[in-house]
Amino acid sequence: MLDIFRDICIYAVPLLLAVVGHEVAHGWVAEKFGDSTARLSGRISLNPLVHIDLVGTVIVPMALLITKAPFLFGWAKPVPVQFHRLRGGRKAMAWVAVAGPLTNLMLAAASALVYRIVVFLFGLGFGAGPGRLLLDPLFHMARFSVVFNLVLMAVNLFPVPPLDGGRVLTGLLPSPLAFQVARLEHYGMFIVLIFVMTGWWGYLLRPVVNLFARILL
Repeated sequence: MLDIFRDICIYAVPLLLAVVGHEVAHGWVAEKFGDSTARLSGRISLNPLVHIDLVGTVIVPMALLITKAPFLFGWAKPVPVQFHRLRGGRKAMAWVAVAGPLTNLMLAAASALVYRIVVFLFGLGFGAGPGRLLLDPLFHMARFSVVFNLVLMAVNLFPVPPLDGGRVLTGLLPSPLAFQVARLEHYGMFIVLIFVMTGWWGYLLRPVVNLFARILL
């Protein structure tokens, strides 16, 4: 029980920062392109309470943690964006969509810096005695933050709407192709579910996550 409580303390902060930062980025960039819906809804905020999704932010991560799943995943309540209000049309929509994954990449890079600093301090001997009480949890927290943010980035860049990658494609492709991609939105989550259940998801995401993890760590 103590191990589970410790794990929750170590993993909760990076998870919340990752999913909240992802959604805030969408809303902030949307506002820069003329849509203030997220601001008016109170969603451009680092307060996790306004972003928590009961299933994605609490139940799913807790279940994965308690069952000692080989991975941890979660999501926040999507930030509302009125795409027809964006200045710049489909290209603006692409910028709004890619803002979330880019934020996760930046958070992964910042966490990797913390990780390297902690490893350096361990090398200097600061990990012995009382210093270990701070450095050991920070080590695990930073490492998890790198991996979790990279997983969140890779998942959301999957090129099927309503995921961010699908919206980026819709924003950048010529109109006829963009229209065909947009039509997949009604079946997008079903397609994702098939990839998850068949195991293809891991084959697609693992190389991306491993590549960036090797660079950062």
